[in-house]
Amino acid sequence: MRELADTAAQWTAQGRAAVLARPLSERGFGPRHPADAILVDEDGHCHGRLYRGAFDRQLVAEAASLPPGHTARVVAVAVHDDGVQEAGLTCGGQAEILLQPLAAVPARWWELLGAGADAALVTWLDERRTHAVSAVVTPDDRADGPDVPPQAAACARDLLARHRAGREVHATEAGLCLVETCPAVPHLVIVGGGELAELLVAQAGLLGWQATVTSAARDAGKLLVAHPAAACLIMLSHEPDVDVPTLHAGLTAQIPYVGALGSRHTQERRAAGLRAAGLDEGQLGRIHGPIGLDIGARTPAETALAICAEVLAALGR
Repeated sequence: MRELADTAAQWTAQGRAAVLARPLSERGFGPRHPADAILVDEDGHCHGRLYRGAFDRQLVAEAASLPPGHTARVVAVAVHDDGVQEAGLTCGGQAEILLQPLAAVPARWWELLGAGADAALVTWLDERRTHAVSAVVTPDDRADGPDVPPQAAACARDLLARHRAGREVHATEAGLCLVETCPAVPHLVIVGGGELAELLVAQAGLLGWQATVTSAARDAGKLLVAHPAAACLIMLSHEPDVDVPTLHAGLTAQIPYVGALGSRHTQERRAAGLRAAGLDEGQLGRIHGPIGLDIGARTPAETALAICAEVLAALGR
């Protein structure tokens, strides 16, 4: 969904009629990104990705026939047998797709996604599924738009706290609610250079994450403070004037992940320096070291994979 933000803002500014399409429910299809969606404009142009385009033609036709005054339409789609291979999908499946006019989606939603911020969109439908109302929920409990059902708002904040993109449907007193979450994109702050740093940047790219490599404690500290909800500190440097102050900044900023590469002696030196700087054992216990999940990694590439896997696991807790 986040990759649609710029196009959605542009189309809205141009006054272009368009429809946002995304799953309301689904079964099958195999692994895929939980926040996939597409925009369909009045000329039938599609922007985004949904089931590898298997239903784009059908959704274009449905979007064009959305009755005037309706703010929602739910369309059933399915693919099986030979169609699975033609579409390049892992397996067959069926889904209900919610079509909603772009004008009915809060502009604030696209602004937050474009800025890379944490945000959730709560959309509830009437019984006939012909009208939808959407509101934005952020981690600080603020909601932009109509009153959000408490159950849906709580679900949205919980998913954001676990840094997980996804969609959930809930039956509430206000009707059927779709909760869509787009957490801030993880940003690896890698302190120290070399081959491992380069491989971490490459691995982060495969996951759609951001990554910055620096060797200066001051620069690293600025990044950690600027993006506390998404920053993940990976300490590769063994320089005392770099690793101790940067680890201190990461632990006091309450970022979701702090990991440090180094021998037992190096880890003990860092811990002593952090204690001297006023940190307690509970804070020191948040440091992942030895860094990375124990997957038997030996090569630099395998180590980069193990570190990113540990970051992913930490974000999901």
